[in-house]
Amino acid sequence: MLDKNGIAKRIAKEVQDGYYVNLGIGIPTLVANYVRDDIEVEFQSENGVLGMGPFPFDGEEDADIINAGKQTITTLPGASFFDSATSFSMIRGQHVDLTILGAMEVSQDGDIANWKIPGKMVKGMGGAMDLVASAENIIVAMMHTNRAGASKLLKQCSLPLTGVACVKKVVTNLAVLEITPKGFKLLERAPGVSVKEIQEATEGNLIIEGDIPEMDL
Repeated sequence: MLDKNGIAKRIAKEVQDGYYVNLGIGIPTLVANYVRDDIEVEFQSENGVLGMGPFPFDGEEDADIINAGKQTITTLPGASFFDSATSFSMIRGQHVDLTILGAMEVSQDGDIANWKIPGKMVKGMGGAMDLVASAENIIVAMMHTNRAGASKLLKQCSLPLTGVACVKKVVTNLAVLEITPKGFKLLERAPGVSVKEIQEATEGNLIIEGDIPEMDL
């Protein structure tokens, strides 16, 4: 079973040379720490940064350089800063190759709910609505179940939706799954996790074909 860093490390393997990548709040922000050194990737944050690097070491933080989640970050040589209008022009203009988001729920049809729990105070949907509407390649980083042990990979989302039929792949603490017309296709399982455990933790339709390999981290 993976922890949050393990999920980020596995998603980093999906990042290809030359990609422009938007990292959402939460687990996705960790992905920048695990990208291979032999490829060039530009990480974008919707608050107006292109060229984010890994998180800073303790004592080296600059409070003026933050990501969309208000976490301190580093920047790589050639990084640029700009206003929100320019940032969302990049997103809405589909200039971002890969978007990595966190989620509270994902449905077998690729719907995503990641912005609101009814009854809890939130400031608004934020940039997530632009990202899910504009991005052609969305990977979700999330825990497979909630704290009560209930599945977060569902037949149909129960929470207010952020986007419809937009998610392409999900990486959880238990598995890597692809969204297909027939449901969640199991591609890989986390180290030490059985296919049966994944079946029991997935409410949505789970497609299993042949032997499922263990993740290579």
